[in-house]
Amino acid sequence: MQVDLNSDLGESFGRYTLGMDSDIIPLITSANVACGYHASDPLVMAETVRAAREAGIAVGAHPGYPDLMGFGRRNMVISNDESYAYALYQIGALDAFLKAQGMKLQHVKPHGAFYNMAAKDPAQSEAICKAIRDYDPELIVMALPAGELYKTAKAMGLRAAAEVFADRAYEEDGTLVNRKKPGAMITDEDESLRRIIRMVKEHKVTAITGRDIDISVDSICVHGDGLKALQFVKKLRDGLTAEGVDIKPLREFV
Repeated sequence: MQVDLNSDLGESFGRYTLGMDSDIIPLITSANVACGYHASDPLVMAETVRAAREAGIAVGAHPGYPDLMGFGRRNMVISNDESYAYALYQIGALDAFLKAQGMKLQHVKPHGAFYNMAAKDPAQSEAICKAIRDYDPELIVMALPAGELYKTAKAMGLRAAAEVFADRAYEEDGTLVNRKKPGAMITDEDESLRRIIRMVKEHKVTAITGRDIDISVDSICVHGDGLKALQFVKKLRDGLTAEGVDIKPLREFV
């Protein structure tokens, strides 16, 4: 058994600091770095990539909607051409910082509403996957295993990584429970660990309705801006290791 442990990082902006990047980075194997649309700026991107290089972890692009005030979590009505261009633009922007530091981009994981919309919209998923393929067909697409983005990546011959969330609840169709709903966030790290270990070993998770659903796992996400982010990561690492699970970056097994 082997899994990647990822976190959304580099989401500070100007004089505003968000997340606990310096504490989280040593504990994960892959970083999803914001690309300037929903969060981040050029200096933050450069610093986050540098920190990832020094820690020896992999880096992926985390493109989002152009919505700094809403942190990319508000739905936007955009065309497929815009989806393609937004993804391509942000992937290229982040990759410039990796190339400058002698690193190679590992994956792409859309952020927030961009991620959730792509999980439900085949046309938007296709636009995003085309941008990834056109930029570098070796890039890994990180997505919900039950979502359209994951299915489209597979259908287009791209490498796809099934992502699960340590701190989020699931609907019966495998999508994430909307953050506005009660019970959407898992705040107890012991419950989180139990759920994750079951996902990895049994490929099952209990949906918010109480029904068990099937789920695939390549990478586990813990949000770096959560109040208990550090506790989640430490507990997950220790618990997974105790269960005989190898924690390594996606590029080593996807």
